[in-house]
Amino acid sequence: MRVIRIAAGVMLATLAVQPLHSWAAGDVVDYIEAKNVTNPPPSVALESFDRFEIAPIAMVAPYAGQPANEQAKEKLQANLDARVQPALAEWNAKEPNNTPPRALKIEPTIRHVKFVSGKARIWAGAFAGGTAVLMTVKLSDATTGEVIAEPEFYQHANAFGAAYSMGGTDQAMLIRVADLVSGYLKSNYIAAVGGPTGKPDKAAKKDKKSKSRDADPQGDTDGESADQPTQQ
Repeated sequence: MRVIRIAAGVMLATLAVQPLHSWAAGDVVDYIEAKNVTNPPPSVALESFDRFEIAPIAMVAPYAGQPANEQAKEKLQANLDARVQPALAEWNAKEPNNTPPRALKIEPTIRHVKFVSGKARIWAGAFAGGTAVLMTVKLSDATTGEVIAEPEFYQHANAFGAAYSMGGTDQAMLIRVADLVSGYLKSNYIAAVGGPTGKPDKAAKKDKKSKSRDADPQGDTDGESADQPTQQ
């Protein structure tokens, strides 16, 4: 027993001195949903930069190369282009404030994805399971490589909701991820304020439900029913 305790202590000490994780190309996350409800703000407002370059969405192994997940990446790319490119074009058209112009590199990467193709959803319905996407977006100085932020964004679609909508909620999930990324970039352009990750705020939701029940003790059943679509 003493040997086991010593070994456990050595393992904990080793973990304690490990450096904080830094994302690198090809990294696989050991969790599925976002770690926090809110992304921290970038170290500087995005308007500190004059030029903005966004790379195509990357996808790490083992998800890369899987047909359904590649389909999800393609659709997510289209959604992201539609929402982000107009804003970047507007910002790139402004007169630079720095000499030489300072460029921001934007690198979106799918770290986790489980997607169900339309054909599989039609044939298997809810038995095909739910869908989920976790994406990180690294923002860095294109010249120095300094990382100013690396927010993460998460969304999922419930298996039964996706089956009922014939895959509609699977597609909507990809739109919501693109909306979150676009919202973060636009919200942090003038001031560094952070933004939502897409992870449900369970504590706030529980508090809201509790207050609703306190206000209307007879309305418990209705409250539960109204919350069900959100939980899906």
